[in-house]
Amino acid sequence: MGLWRIDTDTLARSRFVLSPFAETFASLRLLHAGSGAHPGEETWLRAHLPGYRAHLAADVVVARLVQIAIGSSWIADFFCPTSCEGESFEETVARVRATGAEEARANLRVCLKGPLPAALERDDLPERATTLLTYVWEETVRPYWERRRRILEADMNARTSRVNQGGWAAVLDSLKPGTRWLGESRFQVNVNAYPPREIAAGADLLFMPVTPKTSWVSWEGKERYAVVYPCLGVLAEDHDRRAVPAGLGALIGTARAGLLVLLGTPVSTTQLVALTGQSLGSVGGHLRVLLDAGLVERWRAGRSVLYVRTAAGEVLVEASAGEPASPSTAMPGSPVAHQPPPRQRQLKDR
Repeated sequence: MGLWRIDTDTLARSRFVLSPFAETFASLRLLHAGSGAHPGEETWLRAHLPGYRAHLAADVVVARLVQIAIGSSWIADFFCPTSCEGESFEETVARVRATGAEEARANLRVCLKGPLPAALERDDLPERATTLLTYVWEETVRPYWERRRRILEADMNARTSRVNQGGWAAVLDSLKPGTRWLGESRFQVNVNAYPPREIAAGADLLFMPVTPKTSWVSWEGKERYAVVYPCLGVLAEDHDRRAVPAGLGALIGTARAGLLVLLGTPVSTTQLVALTGQSLGSVGGHLRVLLDAGLVERWRAGRSVLYVRTAAGEVLVEASAGEPASPSTAMPGSPVAHQPPPRQRQLKDR
């Protein structure tokens, strides 16, 4: 298994961060795969896959580069640097462009476990990778970024709240398939048979949510490590419609029932506004009614106030599960959402 050994202080200082670059690279992987994990991803692919394929068809070098760099069990290191906290897409991708030509070729040889094809024995691979990543950001991610950012912030708020309530173990167990806290400073990051990696004391350990259903881990030197994971499913089902049971809607009102369905995980008022399209005043008013009825509870996490269903709310939603829902009582899903000398970088795995 892929095992990281993390001391208590390093884990305590770890944090959830946004990475526009990670979101872009996750979207590139989705485009490369060509098929989505749920209807929201399929909708996004229908909009953007033709343009992406045309982009590759116009540059056979880039097409081969992508196939090798992200199409194996390793991600070419130069192609996906580990984002810093607060780093813009442009700042991260500048590090791709700054990669030395031989370093880029060496990364690709590791992916292939052998020599490069003649077409990739060239010096402009970092520039071509930068051009492709910038295309994916500008054409397929940036138009949706503000809405995606709100979805990702909701995920980070929810998981930070869980850490504050119950510690890191439960959160790490649920990040993505294959992650598990094993105790005694051992964190399983995937199920691949890689040698254990010691995370140096004082290193940055970052957790980065993305909206596509994909994940990977990465590190840069010995100072920064990242686990990129798909954000909470209920928030990532883009253009899907989460059904509001008709009986529940008749009992407490369609809008309130829709909020109650969304509150299976802690979400802030701002995120509920983004997810539902309702006004802040409407969401706040419905939450007050649900609070007074004992169906939701709230607490503060940093500068956000998070809401989540109570046990009574869970019973009500579960009792209504399986009921039919008319189109007029369906909650809209999130929008199409559907990170000097060359640094010492290590390979990224899936």
